[in-house]
Amino acid sequence: MADAGYHAVSYDARGHGESGWSADGIYSYSVRAQDLRAVLAQSPRPFAIVGASMGGVTAMQALTDGVVPGALVLVDIVLRPERGGVKRIRDFMRANPEGFASLEEAADAVAIYNPDRPRSKDPIRLLRNLRAGSDGRLRWHWDPRILPPNLEDDMEAMERLVDGLRSAVRCPTLLVRGARSEVVSEASVAEFREIMPQIEVFDVAAAGHMVAGDSNDVFNRAILEFLGRNFPARRP
Repeated sequence: MADAGYHAVSYDARGHGESGWSADGIYSYSVRAQDLRAVLAQSPRPFAIVGASMGGVTAMQALTDGVVPGALVLVDIVLRPERGGVKRIRDFMRANPEGFASLEEAADAVAIYNPDRPRSKDPIRLLRNLRAGSDGRLRWHWDPRILPPNLEDDMEAMERLVDGLRSAVRCPTLLVRGARSEVVSEASVAEFREIMPQIEVFDVAAAGHMVAGDSNDVFNRAILEFLGRNFPARRP
């Protein structure tokens, strides 16, 4: 993004990555959207938003709250995702609460979840997704409370975004979808078009839900081509 002339800001969401965990354990879409607005308030204008999975839902919530980006990119997420795919992601995130004794054990868990992705010969890169606990075991770098208690709560929260997005200001929008995704189907894309008719869709053939991790170069090209047409970089 920087090489293409953009000022890019990438932040870890509340309760995820290197960001702190909420003391109250509340991670609603509204709270996440408030965090996004706080970041945008310190960022250059105009701006485009790129949000993958949970980040995409956060972006859609922000739009319903009145945020108006110059362009929007959603990565493998729609308003009514496939229930089975969402459940599989939730199950992975909730699995292994006791953590892992080694990087190899964590790599085994990833390989079981995503058997189509070639396994890295050196699992050291997984360290950026793990935290070492006081007991010496490695755990994923997200607060377990980041997920609603049950799947229905999650799906209902997304359903409540539908009416808000219908009335939100429309901006150029790209959906980058993993062609092997269990979350975004042809039917869910067609339904999404009824709510956001301006949407463009780009399929990444060799990717599942984790599009950037599965096929990063294609992912980048798709985004930069879209932004080049709809939100060109302002070079000095």
